[in-house]
Order: sequence, then C-alpha cells, then structure tokens
Amino acid sequence: MTGAVALFLGALLMNSFFSGTETGFFRMTRLRLVMEAKGGDRMARILLWFANQPSVFVATALVGNNVANDLTSYSVVLATEALYPGGGTLASIVPPLLVTPLMFICGDLLPKNVFYNAPNRLMRRSTPAIVAAAVLFAPVTILLWLLSLVLALFTREKPQELRMSLARRELSSILVEGHEAGILRPMQRTLAQAMLAAAGQPVRTVASPAGRIVRVTTAMSRSEILRIAQRHRRTLLPVEDVQNKRRLAGFVRTVDLLLEDFDEAVKPLPFVELSANETFLSALGKLGVAEDALGRVSDAAGKTIGFVSGRELRMSLLRAQ
Repeated sequence: MTGAVALFLGALLMNSFFSGTETGFFRMTRLRLVMEAKGGDRMARILLWFANQPSVFVATALVGNNVANDLTSYSVVLATEALYPGGGTLASIVPPLLVTPLMFICGDLLPKNVFYNAPNRLMRRSTPAIVAAAVLFAPVTILLWLLSLVLALFTREKPQELRMSLARRELSSILVEGHEAGILRPMQRTLAQAMLAAAGQPVRTVASPAGRIVRVTTAMSRSEILRIAQRHRRTLLPVEDVQNKRRLAGFVRTVDLLLEDFDEAVKPLPFVELSANETFLSALGKLGVAEDALGRVSDAAGKTIGFVSGRELRMSLLRAQ
C-alpha cells in the first residue's frame, strides 16, 4: 500500500509538471527569451531552442503525460488490490470517484493556472527537468517528430506559417498588455495591430490595377504631364517609351517636373520592382528605403499587374483602423 501511494504521488507530480509546462511553453514571451539569450543566459538559450523547435517540446510533453497517466492507473490498481483483495462493486466504483477530482484539480487545472500567470519565471526553473525528460523520452519523441513531418506533407499550411501566426498572436498580446499598462497609446496600439494584420498579405491585394493607372509618354512635354497629373490627382506617373513599343521606361514625380528646368527632357526614374506574391511588409520596406518612389508589381512571367506607392500602403494601414 505504501508503494502504491508513493507511486501515485510521483505520477501526480509528473502529470502536473507536464500539464503546467505545456501551458507555460505557449505563454512565454519570445522577445524576452531572445533578449535574455543574447545576454548570455543559458536557460534562456535552451528555452529559445525549444521555442524554435516546438514539435520536440510538444512530443516530450505528450509522452510525459501519457507515462504519468499510465503510472497513475497502475498505482490505483495496486491500491485497490491492497484495500479490496476480493474485488467487487466497491473496488470498481470507489477508487475512480476518489482519484478523478484529485487528478483533475492537482494534476491539470491548478498547474495550468499557475504556469499561465507566471510562465517565464516557472519555465526557467523547469528547464533542467524539461531537458532531462527530452533526453529520457528521446527514442519515442523522435518517432513522433518524424510522424509530424510526414503529416506535414499532406497539409497545406507549412510549419513556418504556423510559427509566424503564433508569433503575431504573441506580439498582439504584448501590445494589449502594453496598452493596459499605459505604455502604448490607443492610436499606437491600433496602428501596430493593423500592421500585424496586413503584414502577411500579398502586395497585389493593395496595388492599383495597371489598367486603371493613367500613364504618360516620353514624347510629352512637362506641361502636358503636369496637366494630366493634376486632372487625375496623381503625384507619381508611369512613363511609356514611345520609341520602344510603348514599354514602361520608369516613372516621374510631379514635384521634380516643377523644380527642374522646363527645357530639359523628362528623365524617368526606375521603378521599385515588386513581385505579385511579395508581402505587404516587404513592399513597404522597399518603398520606404526608396523614399518617394513608385512600385511596379509584376507576376511570375514579368507582366505588369499593378502599381503601388509607399504612401498608398501607409494609407491602407490607416484605413484598416
């Protein structure tokens, strides 16, 4: 009976550990981990490695919970045989009624709530035990990891996309906490959340279709180009080369046309080349570096499908609020 009780308490502790660390793992602040890891913190480096390989940790926690549940069942069977050697109805009903609430509260609910409220501190303290469990369960964990890779071949969503989704969700929660703490103003929080929502979208969804953007030609005078720009309220205009089958030669800024000498020939500036599947954030970065420039969005075949400017991308963020 003493051995059965000791085994039950050990299995309960094991179950609570893996249930709590599983919650704490997904509640950790990745930004804090990166900063502490760069500062030389060994525990932070280990946790950051697990954060970059989530399937390894999940498999370890899954194996640990299953082993704990099996040990719990075995200890209950041993205790039942010691108390009711002859078996019977009471032996089948009483032990589950006594053990189930204790397992639920102490082995699942309580540790999850504790790790939920202090994930970073408790995960740091649990790191040695997590490493020991990962090494101990490595043979089974490797099989589960290989199985996850095989299953990933049949799913549409890639692991990297899942990680990015988790990272955006984590950053969004940080913004909410910063707003509640008074660090961020409502406008700053809203703008950051709009940036997160639009970051992964392809730039083709924001770009203006090529057929709807008015164009000018190299044969036009500065005054003609300025009249067209004023009529259509455009500050950046694509330029077609009339001597080269009206192919796109670049773009012009209306402000340059006003500041430069009217007698000089118009010199088109090169486009910022963007692919149709390029992300919103990547396009915003390229156009931001190029300052006031016009981006040409093209498909895989090199055909122009639209134009977009940095101002238009920024305005789309403000409209998303």
